This record gives sequence, structure tokens and C-alpha cells, in this order.
Amino acid sequence: MADKRTSSRRTPASGGSATGPSETVTGFNEAAECLKILAHPVRLRMVQLLLEGRYTVGEIAEDCGIADNVASEHLRLMQRCGFFDSQREGRRVYYHVAEPHLKSLMACIEARFMPV
Repeated sequence: MADKRTSSRRTPASGGSATGPSETVTGFNEAAECLKILAHPVRLRMVQLLLEGRYTVGEIAEDCGIADNVASEHLRLMQRCGFFDSQREGRRVYYHVAEPHLKSLMACIEARFMPV
């Protein structure tokens, strides 16, 4: 007898998703939490900036027009979500994009809200 979870799943060949309803809801919950983290103008600017290269907290704070400690908190939130990573070099900590999908997400945002 087949497992109910397996038998109720749709496969991509049948036009549906390969995941069951509970996995889909879990995925959407995770996506919503990460999108909430992104849903801040300073954090979006940080993503935009870090897609260009790696920067220190001070450089990011200056670009965003905020205090270093405020920038650090934003960066920590983004890092916890897996968007950014950091690398220490001596006394400096450089942040960079760790999530490659941010590039296409920002391209969509920029095309919609910041057309050239």
C-alpha cells in the first residue's frame, strides 16, 4: 500500500508541484519571513550596493545615510536570513551577497519601481 503523502503528491510531469501541501506551506512561510526582512528601503539599498561588491559596515552606513550601529543591525538581520555573509580581514569586516537569487529579485524590483 502506498504512503498517503506519496500518493497524493503531484509530479512536475502531471503539471503540479513535486512537494506536498505541508512542504509548500512551510516554504511559503520561510519565503514570507525573508521577504519581510527585505521589505525595508535601507535593506533594499544594502542589497543593491552589495550586489556591486563587498563593503564594510562604515561604508554601507555612509552610503545609506545611517549610523554604523543601525547599519550593523540591518546587516545582522540580512545575514541571519542567509542573504549576506561577512569576512574578517584584520580589523575590518567586509559584507557580501551570499544569496545568488538576490540579483534577479533586485532586477525585478528595479525594473518595476526604478525604471530608467
